[in-house]
Amino acid sequence: MKYLALLAGAFMAGYQPSIDAKNFTAEDLVTLNRVSGATLSPNGSTVAYQLRTTDLKADKALYDIYTVPANGGETVQITQHQAADTTPIWSADGQSIYFLSSRSGSNQLHRYDLKTDNIVQVSDLPVDINTYKLSKDNNYIVFSATVFPECKTLLCSQENFAEAKERKATGKLYHKTFVRHWDKWLDGTQSRLFSAKLSDKGTTGVTPLSHQLDGNVPSNPFGGAEEYTISPDSETVVFTLRIADEKESRSTNFDLYQVSIDGGEITNLTSDNKAWDTQPVFSPDGSKLAWLAMDRPGFEADRLQVHIKDLDSGEVSNVTAEWDRSVSSYAFSHDGKKLFITGNNIGKKSLWSFDIEGREPTLLTEKGYVGAVSVGSDKLIYQYDDLKNPADLYHMDLTTGKSSQITQVNKKAMSDLQLGDYEQFSFKGWNDETVYGYVVQPADFDPEKEYPLAFLIHGGPQGSFGDHFHYRWNPQTYTGQGFVAVMIDFHGSTGYGQEFTDSITGDWGGKPFEDLQKGMSYIEDTYSFIDTENSCALGASYGGYMINWIAGNWPEQFKCLVNHDGIFDNRMMYYATEELWFVEWENGGTYFDVPENYEKFNPVHHVDKWQTPMLVVQGTKDFRVPETQSLGTFTALQRQGIPSQLLVFEDENHWVLKPNNSIQWHHVVNNWLHQWLNEKQ
Repeated sequence: MKYLALLAGAFMAGYQPSIDAKNFTAEDLVTLNRVSGATLSPNGSTVAYQLRTTDLKADKALYDIYTVPANGGETVQITQHQAADTTPIWSADGQSIYFLSSRSGSNQLHRYDLKTDNIVQVSDLPVDINTYKLSKDNNYIVFSATVFPECKTLLCSQENFAEAKERKATGKLYHKTFVRHWDKWLDGTQSRLFSAKLSDKGTTGVTPLSHQLDGNVPSNPFGGAEEYTISPDSETVVFTLRIADEKESRSTNFDLYQVSIDGGEITNLTSDNKAWDTQPVFSPDGSKLAWLAMDRPGFEADRLQVHIKDLDSGEVSNVTAEWDRSVSSYAFSHDGKKLFITGNNIGKKSLWSFDIEGREPTLLTEKGYVGAVSVGSDKLIYQYDDLKNPADLYHMDLTTGKSSQITQVNKKAMSDLQLGDYEQFSFKGWNDETVYGYVVQPADFDPEKEYPLAFLIHGGPQGSFGDHFHYRWNPQTYTGQGFVAVMIDFHGSTGYGQEFTDSITGDWGGKPFEDLQKGMSYIEDTYSFIDTENSCALGASYGGYMINWIAGNWPEQFKCLVNHDGIFDNRMMYYATEELWFVEWENGGTYFDVPENYEKFNPVHHVDKWQTPMLVVQGTKDFRVPETQSLGTFTALQRQGIPSQLLVFEDENHWVLKPNNSIQWHHVVNNWLHQWLNEKQ
């Protein structure tokens, strides 16, 4: 692999705290501005992006659109409204910026004129626009909307929504699995794809694109705007879809479908692959279609590989087959000869340039977490953050490879804060294989002191706690409280090759558990300032499962535990979770076929050995790990007289998202750590 190193000074300058800076808190984390959705103007001179700010009093996030010169300079706020203004897209001539806004009471397309500063509402559809894209000539909009599949018009769906709102009876009757997903009970609606003609006068001629497939079986597009694309000639739409039949809850078979932008016959382009196909993108000249694909049906964490189809010959090539990284996102270069790819990579989320013909990746970033790449003819705009810096936008010169920061969306806030330094380490884990982790120091670090330890365990389980400024599990919220934070990417983590990721399947309490134990031994031997005997382990989802597993299999190590939405009983997890493909893959089948696989590492069997004080947290709208799992955990603790608390959020799902709930979550968790850990002076 080739490497193109960035200048560390330009890349890692970040924010410089003032002399009187204070330690980082949960309030700081929640109220930081969050940049996203960056996109270059057609001539490459300007970047439009959306910025999230937080209104704690109203307990909500606010979104507005900004611009900044692509080489850096003064930012300009172009929208300011209590409603959410999101998803900027440049017009073809670069004189306007389209965006979605709910300022009319419904989420519709709006347009901002750069010359006049005027904002006009472009669409006035009977239903909300969820996501959208514009054709290259700006003659069409393709959008997704939540509708009733039996309706032939958007007006019909609007009437059905109104009728449902007035209905006194609230029961829902189901005839097949997948009755609820993530945090919502399914209500008979689906996300569907449409096109409409676009002009200065607005949108006309709404046409369904994804309605009828395979003998009128209803279909269900999934995800965001990355799941569909428009050809450069504005004639064709390719989208990702999974059939919403009785297999839906246990299937990962998403296919790519092609249809005229004016509707009509639909063609399945990837029917031969029974695994996941997703994120279609046309090459700039329209001669090729690329997409990401997995190999193994039923597995959501398989390696995503780039496939490219030559539209003249029909030949399909898997161009990343020999590269052992899973692709998160990608974009063509302007000449179509390269791809710019992001993906997890040894505790980072890296950016590569990938030569299509030579099939050679060149690493462009060495640290941190990269996303939201927008490609120009001679430059890239991308989003970057790391464990010490929240996300900002950066400019990369494609000739020199040099990078520079072009926004500082948290300049004032970060100047008043001091954050802890960090480093990556590695050690010999299971089978003496190399395992990586991070240690984050308190902001006012004194090498002569010993600090209590917050031992953070990531979820997924095929995930990573890497060099990333996370807005839910941020180690700086613990180091700001005077703890050292350690995170270990155990076997099963992503970014270390697919074999490493696969190794957790069927072995949830095996290799990862050994890695955590050996990691603890390593930091005890290596970092004299970490008091490993004065530690608390914290985790969510699979991390919460591991907390329950630790409670019964490593009870002497930690003085306290924090379990957020963690699995308590693998048997009931199988029968209650909504995405069956996940539990069936991880355990090699259904519970009734292979119960021994579910019971092998089932925390419920080790409850009699529990002794460590535990804080249990649950969102009752979490249908991935249902609330009975946390209730079971809390009951087991209480009935054995083990000090314990249960924090319940009735308005949160698998994550805690509302600003004030997030602050409360952090306060309760930090108070729990302070209660049980000795803080040495």
